[in-house]
Amino acid sequence: MTAPRDPRTAGAAPGPAPRRDPRPRTPGSRPPAGRRPAARPAPRPRRTPGSRPLRLGSPRPRLRLISLALTLVMLAFTVRLLQVQAVDADDYASKANVNRYVPVRLAAERGTITDRSGIALATTVDAYDITAAPDLLTPATAGIDDAPRQAAELLAPILGADRAELERRLTANPRSQYVVLARQQTPQVWKQIKDLKQALADKAERTGGVNVLAGVNREAHSKRVYPNGELAAGILGFVDAQGKGAGGVERQWDRTLAGKDGKRVYAQSGGRQVPTADVEEQPAVPGSDVELTIDRDIQWAAQRAIGEQVRASRADRGYVVVQDTRTGQILALANAPGFDPGDVAGADSTALGNAALSDAYEPGSVSKVMSMAAVLEEGAARWDTRVEVPNRLPRADRAFADDVDHPTWYLTLNGVLAKSSNIGTILATEQLGRTQPEANRVLHSYLRKFGIGRATGLNFPGETRGILAAPEDWNASQQYTIPFGQGLSLNAVQATSVYSTIANGGVRIAPSLVRGTRGPDGGFTPAPAPERTRVVSGKTARTLSAMLESVVDDHEGTGTRAKIAGYRVAGKTGTSNRVDPKTGRYHGYTASFAGFAPADQPRVTVYCAVQNPTSGSYFGGQVCGPVFKQVMEFALKTLRVPPSGKEPARLPVSYSPRS
Repeated sequence: MTAPRDPRTAGAAPGPAPRRDPRPRTPGSRPPAGRRPAARPAPRPRRTPGSRPLRLGSPRPRLRLISLALTLVMLAFTVRLLQVQAVDADDYASKANVNRYVPVRLAAERGTITDRSGIALATTVDAYDITAAPDLLTPATAGIDDAPRQAAELLAPILGADRAELERRLTANPRSQYVVLARQQTPQVWKQIKDLKQALADKAERTGGVNVLAGVNREAHSKRVYPNGELAAGILGFVDAQGKGAGGVERQWDRTLAGKDGKRVYAQSGGRQVPTADVEEQPAVPGSDVELTIDRDIQWAAQRAIGEQVRASRADRGYVVVQDTRTGQILALANAPGFDPGDVAGADSTALGNAALSDAYEPGSVSKVMSMAAVLEEGAARWDTRVEVPNRLPRADRAFADDVDHPTWYLTLNGVLAKSSNIGTILATEQLGRTQPEANRVLHSYLRKFGIGRATGLNFPGETRGILAAPEDWNASQQYTIPFGQGLSLNAVQATSVYSTIANGGVRIAPSLVRGTRGPDGGFTPAPAPERTRVVSGKTARTLSAMLESVVDDHEGTGTRAKIAGYRVAGKTGTSNRVDPKTGRYHGYTASFAGFAPADQPRVTVYCAVQNPTSGSYFGGQVCGPVFKQVMEFALKTLRVPPSGKEPARLPVSYSPRS
């Protein structure tokens, strides 16, 4: 029997949740059945005596600080943006263009150097650097082990190079894509390589072989060439590896010859030109041609003659200068030994430059013509003045002598020059003043007017002015040696100019080496007219010319080996002690000869000097007399100068002491 259910719950449907009993409960009492106990409130923190209640900090100051910082940052970005887009917009656009646009230099073609007839002495031609890609010759790429060796064997005879050296370059860095095998090769050399390369390619295509020249290529350049080899090298000079003038006319006229480089600017992307973008091009301006006063044929004759004499005499060096007496233009300026301006690296360093202008040396007796000019012009003596010449002449601290021992000579002033007497020259120049210091000052003034101790006017690189001390600085010996050509120094062009001055009636015309320039448009600009200076009167010049003929024409003269059939020749020999440039002491001799022809209608002056001849004679008449004759004959024929029409005056050389 079951217990009776509570009538309040039995069969009753679920109703709303019972309400919480509002009655208070005593501690320890339990809630009524069926109800959850109410949650207890969290206990309050106990406060210690004297403590304050904790409060959270306000976030507003921090938010203000962060807002201020963000505002400043944004302001900086705004200012910078305005600067980039408004203030510096052009600068940044230019910088962007630098990266976008690629400038390419367009090299100007260097001007040509020609002789007086327009014949090229130095010109520019196309040239190629032969290159290769070693990475294409490795066994993995070429498929054979000896591809570099085969390539070197094929290229060596064409390039004129050593096979082992070419192979070394091809194998030094097998991963490299670029190596230079030869520089400055002619178009003909590249054509041979190109044809051989194509033949190997055709063969490889037919047989399945290997083209060992597949990686060989070329880079186009320009090359300075000198078609005549060593001819006029001392005048022309040479260019350096960058194509700039480094010596001679190439250096002196570098700006004129070089022209002005152009520029080509194109847009690029990814290293390639953008074909649709504009191209800005400023064409190069070619250099102007420089036309020299040199005659190529006369230069060749002078260079050959002095070269043969220097070798025959076993001399250190020699020079020949040929000058047009009427204009002062240099027709030839030859040096021996010479050099090839196209191969400066293989040249002897002592042969570089132009020794005819850079060497300063004591001229010897060729200088006596200036002393005689001073004596005649000052009226101190005439050509027929009698001069008694003893075997020795005591002066200062020494006794002066002539080249040969002799009894007392009884010479005219003309004879003093013809026999090249040092003693007679001293005696004559002593008459230039009442005292020796006064005579020194007079002689010095004439030496200066003849151009000694002064620039020639050529403004040539490396040119020397020579050495001529002030007269008050002449020591006891110099005041007697300078009259006959020792104790002063000059260069070969200065010596030539002295004789051209006499030939030109006493008027010195500054030497010139350049006739003018011819621009890219073909227009010719002549060089400025050379300076003209009256040195002595026409009468003095004519007298000196007749006296110089005695040196060559008279059997007692020292220059008889310079005679030229059909032409009257005026000249003077020279033999001087030479200062050794290594020791600074006298050692050896300088042999020389200077003169002009035809003596009655002067047209050409020729000067020759040989330094330190050690084989055979060292006298100027014997060493340089034949060179003078050979060059003068060639020049007269080349210029078509007619033979002399009159006989020489033949002034007397000596006199009888009894008369």
